[in-house]
Amino acid sequence: MKTHKNLLDEVSLETPWELVELFAKTPRWQPKDVNKSADMIVKRLKKLGVSVTVHEPEIYLSVPFDASVTVRGKVMRAKPPAYSVPTKGVTAEVAYVPAAYSKSINKLFHRNQTATDMSKLKGRIAVSEGFAFPQKIREFELAGAVGVVAINPGKDIHWGICTSIWGTPDLDDLPRKPGIPVVAVNNADGNELIKLAGTNQKVTIAADLEEGWFKQKVPVVEIKGSHEPEKFVLLHGHYDSWDVGVGDNATGDATMLEIARVLTKHAGKLRRSVRIAWWPGHSTGRYAGSTWFADHFALDLDANCVAQVNCDSPGCRWATEFKDVSWMKETEAFAKSVIKAVAGLDSHGERPHRAGDYSFNNIGLSSLLMLSSTMPDALRAKKGYYTVGGCGGNIAWHTENDTLEIADKTILLRDIKVYCEVVAAIADAELLPFDWRAQVAEFSETIAAYQKTAGKAFDFSPVQAATDSLAKTLDRFYKAARKGNISTVKANAVIQKLARILVPINYTTGPRFRHDPATPVMPLPALAAANQIKGMDKVTQGFAKTQLVRGQNRTIAALMQAEMLASAALLD
Repeated sequence: MKTHKNLLDEVSLETPWELVELFAKTPRWQPKDVNKSADMIVKRLKKLGVSVTVHEPEIYLSVPFDASVTVRGKVMRAKPPAYSVPTKGVTAEVAYVPAAYSKSINKLFHRNQTATDMSKLKGRIAVSEGFAFPQKIREFELAGAVGVVAINPGKDIHWGICTSIWGTPDLDDLPRKPGIPVVAVNNADGNELIKLAGTNQKVTIAADLEEGWFKQKVPVVEIKGSHEPEKFVLLHGHYDSWDVGVGDNATGDATMLEIARVLTKHAGKLRRSVRIAWWPGHSTGRYAGSTWFADHFALDLDANCVAQVNCDSPGCRWATEFKDVSWMKETEAFAKSVIKAVAGLDSHGERPHRAGDYSFNNIGLSSLLMLSSTMPDALRAKKGYYTVGGCGGNIAWHTENDTLEIADKTILLRDIKVYCEVVAAIADAELLPFDWRAQVAEFSETIAAYQKTAGKAFDFSPVQAATDSLAKTLDRFYKAARKGNISTVKANAVIQKLARILVPINYTTGPRFRHDPATPVMPLPALAAANQIKGMDKVTQGFAKTQLVRGQNRTIAALMQAEMLASAALLD
């Protein structure tokens, strides 16, 4: 792959490292401090001659302060996740729900508790291993728990957010807003609490938070392209953090600052435009900043955004591999080629989690990257680290230990270049570098797996036939586009519109221009009931079949729409 050497040679650490050092001394989780840190980014952009627009939306946030667990007069230190219900004290007996800690990032956000009698939670405080992720909190609340204590894996306590609501809630979201207090404790204190289960001993949990509407700043840079200036690549990441959050995400903020500087210096050299946005409300609003942008610029994103690139936790110490990198299947070959060309490394990616600032799935944007480089598994095991969701695998993630030593200058320089080339290569490609044949091939694998699991309980042959037909048409489409038999303008329009059709059926359950909950989404989710249907009783199985008929209709209709789009380009 030929890189944009003229851009990459411009990348240096002078500008980004100064911001990393500044943010290492700047807490960025309380709304007032978040706005001050936005001003720091804007000040540096202007000094570099980069034009920036600052939006100031009101977004809904839950800002956590302190928490505690009191038992037998002993006060255990705790942290409340954002969106916990604040309370001066809820007292009840403990009910223990055993859970397994996630061993890999691809399972980190999944439900982790084992099967248990949920009726024993009624009127009690649920105690369970893991992070305070929304799926388990919701289940505990519905089972009648009056509070939850999440036992973190190590000696440190991690901040987080316990609601499944994505961004600022709307009226339909509000019923999923947590209605009980939630706190997190470290492993040693948690094990003490586990021993209290079944002893009739009562504990008291307290949580202090501030919730409401806050005006927060959203800096956005736009570097115009030369041939199709209305079309753009969106590079984005959050600038609010837990405490000073160096690896999550000062290094990402610095990466985007440097890319803004370099691309502005070479303005007009790329075919398409590049927009670079810094989000607030990531940590205290479940991606409220990027969600606000997705809502208020939805039609422009729909019409003109060719891809979104998320920048979170680059440049961390020991992060010598690109493993478990998030990317959608159509972007995989392109992403791998960039990492190989710039970093000289092979890479491994996975299906993007319903996490990070992937606030654009319901619109239907091709997407790549989220977390970037990470430490090798062997090194993580040697250090006794458990799985976390950022900081290059460093367990300082979401703690007060995410300080300057988490960043690594050499790795940051490499990662900035990777991100710069990803963005530049998409913006400058004559033919958009996304191969939908790869995604459709994965659809076929998913359907085959669902068929194997469902057995004779449901017939997926109609959706498999539609997938096979689309695959053949796409093969003809790409061959014609690469031979020049379809104009690049027309081919790019098809590739972009395919994203609007195929991303939603693979990553969302709700309609376009809404936001699915922050809970795991199975591939082709309208067909995912196949995983449970064989184990159901006959009555329930009938309901599952009804769901699968409807889901298969939705999926086939999208596949047929995609095929008609590609076929029309071949006929013109």
